Amino acid sequence: MSAPPSDGPRPPRQVVSFVRRGSRLTRSRQDAWDRLAAQYVLDVPRGVRDTLPAPEVRLDPLEVFGRQAPLVVEIGSGQGENIAAAAARDPGRDHLAFEVYLPGVAETLDRLDRAGAPRNVRLLPLDALHAIAQLLPPGSVTEVWINFPDPWHKSRHHKRRLVNPPLLDALGEVLALGAVLRLATDWAEYAAHMRQVLDADDRLESLHPEGPRPHGETTDPVPADMPALGWAPRFDGRVRTSFERKAQDAGRLVWDLAYAWRGGDHRREG
Repeated sequence: MSAPPSDGPRPPRQVVSFVRRGSRLTRSRQDAWDRLAAQYVLDVPRGVRDTLPAPEVRLDPLEVFGRQAPLVVEIGSGQGENIAAAAARDPGRDHLAFEVYLPGVAETLDRLDRAGAPRNVRLLPLDALHAIAQLLPPGSVTEVWINFPDPWHKSRHHKRRLVNPPLLDALGEVLALGAVLRLATDWAEYAAHMRQVLDADDRLESLHPEGPRPHGETTDPVPADMPALGWAPRFDGRVRTSFERKAQDAGRLVWDLAYAWRGGDHRREG
């Protein structure tokens, strides 16, 4: 694993959507890392933080994957259930996962091995919010997945939420016209926040403007102004992970959203 820079300028203060947790690996995860990291993990030079690429780093998907194919990006891939299953299921598309939690990356490597070692997937242990626009060429991404991001419940932490205007601006640098943005959360208040952010951006168009909210009751509070329509059905391509099952066992609903990127200029008020 790459070590963070030990000298150089202090990193600028940036709002991040994650807490960098410990990177100690279990024996099995260390074994998966030792065997498979060179094949799957893109170990790019780091910048002022170990979750940022150096300023000169760019990625060419043609060089990374050895071909031209539709590119799916997952931001916050966790332990890799979805990206490993998708890569094995859909060899006609390439898959790139951003995940800053190194034990999760190691677990993903093990899942890829058990999924038959698909060749159409790469992993980046970097902060997607502050790296994706630099790393990837304009128009190179055809689909983005954001599944169950940290809800950052406290009001003073809402600025840390991944789904906020700065992310949409970063994605706008790399999304192809017609690219699909798929999101899911098990917290109703965060679902309402997502709707507020996404519906306000005229570069996005809901793929399910008449879609009803998920059926059933939920144990967490639902905002009074929660939209009744505009929700996507559960994405068939999303693996029902242990995380999602725990949320449902706790009585929370899962809220899905899907939008198409139609591009254009977007100037936020304020």
